[in-house]
Amino acid sequence: MTSSRVHSRTQIAVVGAGPAGLMLSHLLARAGIDSVAVDLRSRREIEETHRAGILEQDSVDLLVGTGVSDRVHRDGYRHDGIELAFGGGGHRIDFQGLVGASTRLYPQTDVFTDLADARRRDGGDVRFGVSDVSVGDLVSGAPVLRFTDADGIGHEVRADFLVGADGSRSLCRREIPEGARTQYFREYPFAWFGILVEAPPSAPELVYNHSPRGFALISQRTGSLQRMYFQCDPAEDVGDWSDDRIWHELQSRVGANGHVLREGPITSRTVLPFRSFVQEPMHHGRLVLAGDAAHTVPPTGAKGLNLALADVRVLAEELERAVARGDTAPLAAYSERALGRVWKAQHFSYWMTTMLHTLPGATPFDLRRQEGELAAVTGSTAGSAYLAEAYTGWPGGR
Repeated sequence: MTSSRVHSRTQIAVVGAGPAGLMLSHLLARAGIDSVAVDLRSRREIEETHRAGILEQDSVDLLVGTGVSDRVHRDGYRHDGIELAFGGGGHRIDFQGLVGASTRLYPQTDVFTDLADARRRDGGDVRFGVSDVSVGDLVSGAPVLRFTDADGIGHEVRADFLVGADGSRSLCRREIPEGARTQYFREYPFAWFGILVEAPPSAPELVYNHSPRGFALISQRTGSLQRMYFQCDPAEDVGDWSDDRIWHELQSRVGANGHVLREGPITSRTVLPFRSFVQEPMHHGRLVLAGDAAHTVPPTGAKGLNLALADVRVLAEELERAVARGDTAPLAAYSERALGRVWKAQHFSYWMTTMLHTLPGATPFDLRRQEGELAAVTGSTAGSAYLAEAYTGWPGGR
């Protein structure tokens, strides 16, 4: 920690320079609003952290329409549906036919790279690899962000407003007094064992596989690198799983519904625990939260990154009003607007998760009941349309 600090002023100070923080900074700059964004991680660390890869159409439009990048159209893969596999076969949910929308397979690391390049191109003030981050004076007229930059120089930045876009372990969220917020939380009794594998795609679209052995997801990444998951215990040790054991488990689960995976060298493996979390409201004083700092969802519904981008789209609009008016009323409006979508996404993610995963101690009745629910969804135009509309992000409903 340095003994003296460089003092400066900005309009918006953003803690967290992942996709949410960078997109917010980009949108603010387009509105003529200055910002400083900081992140504990180096740019390389963020780029090498593999995350979700399904973008709703609104997320794609945000990237392209605001001038971040059109690479998502060149390098991303358009998906017009998904397959629900159960009971010995597959059942496709036709997004285009049902709701006239699509999703796009485009890794979060690429979204981050596009945004980081755009901020550098536009002269944005983004500091990676900082340390000793703290925020304060949240209910004053000039909240403060303190940090030490990658060169060891201490900084104290006064701002009109602070934004916590610093992920599920948010330090900004912890600064909100217990009496000023309500937290909603659910932890699930299973996790995903995820792998990256060097192999061609095993299916043209995502396959959500229900089986007596547990859930499995056939996903894609590129033409030569694929992402796959299977349900496991949250305490599972990846070191206990050889490549042969992983492939046997995956092939057994998807084979029950007629799929055969294309195998290859496994380059990464990890266990992803499942949690649902929401904090209300998403603001306190002159601090606002966005993305995983305010809410997390199970990955089954492909909503995490899309919710974060939806948050900052709304937040940029309300911060523009807040800066112009010099008061905090628009922060409450942001919280209310964002939470409406958040709770819809929480319900959808919970529904998809409980419909497809095998609960500990599940009986044959439980498994057959799930198959009945899946048959009811796939056998009904109304049921399939609900899934398609929610999965693609409620197109037209923003």
